[in-house]
Amino acid sequence: MRPSRRALITTALAAPLAACVQEIGERPLRVSDTHPAGYPTVAAVAEMGRLLAERTKGRLRFAMYPGGQLGEEIDTLEITIFGGLDLNRVNLAALNSIAAETIVPSLPFLFRSKAHMRAALDGPPGRAILDSLEPHGLIGLAFYDSGERSFYNTRGPIRTPADLAGLKLRVQSSDLFVALVQAMGGDPTPMSYGEVYQALVTGVVDGAENNWPSYEDSRHFEVAGFYSLTRHVMTPEILVMSARTWNRLSAEDQAVVRDCARQSVPFMRELWDARETAARARVAAKGVQINEVETAPFQALVAPVWDRFARTARARMLVDQIKAIPG
Repeated sequence: MRPSRRALITTALAAPLAACVQEIGERPLRVSDTHPAGYPTVAAVAEMGRLLAERTKGRLRFAMYPGGQLGEEIDTLEITIFGGLDLNRVNLAALNSIAAETIVPSLPFLFRSKAHMRAALDGPPGRAILDSLEPHGLIGLAFYDSGERSFYNTRGPIRTPADLAGLKLRVQSSDLFVALVQAMGGDPTPMSYGEVYQALVTGVVDGAENNWPSYEDSRHFEVAGFYSLTRHVMTPEILVMSARTWNRLSAEDQAVVRDCARQSVPFMRELWDARETAARARVAAKGVQINEVETAPFQALVAPVWDRFARTARARMLVDQIKAIPG
């Protein structure tokens, strides 16, 4: 029997994990990201590492593994919890089964604008969501933008919920995203991101939903040339640290790590905004048909999603706090 990818990763990290008895400064902090080198999140974490090395005179530094070198997020997240990785940039959906509070930023049509989303995540609601991870072996350090997610497909423009009827749409392996697409009338198909291009080519799925940079980077625009601006969610991504690593840092080093992570956020947002604008322009130049969408009819359909995923008092409190923020 061939060993699983997770087993191979765990074996590869076994020696470094065993070496965790060393002082942190004796080895670099290992950082995973599934996005490729040069992607805004990867660049932002690298900037955090640069600041950290500068502030600690090289004592704390990063060894980065972008491009999914260490596997899918579900695998690397588990390894991070157990201390085999020190930091990890993951999609928030990967944490939904770990801390219920992380579901809130993925609620459909929660954020009124990019400015509203950023204000909420920079404020008390964001801090509460980050803090919710600590009992589960993770330290939430920062939120990074992941843009407005919209639908794209191979068949034609989506202007009303009726246009989603019968469309097989790839979604993340997330109960919330499955429920979201079902509520709006589509046929959700959970699938690994790396499988989507071929699935679009062969008709296994008719479309998917994502942001501009991912739509371009994946080259999905080559086979799914209709992009409809539903902007149904603005789920952020998140940078987490292993609590095992965190607890071995001094209070002073913990403060420096938090500060460097905080400073990486505006750096990431500047890169993200430029990348988003450029990606949209490039796919439009390739002939992608882009259409605006009146979102009110879609919003009217997602109340059951809110009822299901924001049913706890804690979730409702966070939602109320976010709604009260101007933007």
